[in-house]
Amino acid sequence: MAKIKITQIKSVIDRSERQKNTVQALGLRKINHSVEVEATPAIIGMVRKVNHLVAIESL
Repeated sequence: MAKIKITQIKSVIDRSERQKNTVQALGLRKINHSVEVEATPAIIGMVRKVNHLVAIESL
């Protein structure tokens, strides 16, 4: 599988609990924090749900 780099670019303050939990499940903690993960269908679905809060790069 390909790896992707996910970076949180916006705050989760004033977001729904579901969006906060999704960002946390991706392993992101604060703005400008990045993680490298495998691009599995589950991860891609999570990124789509919070795409307005994160930036994605393929590696």
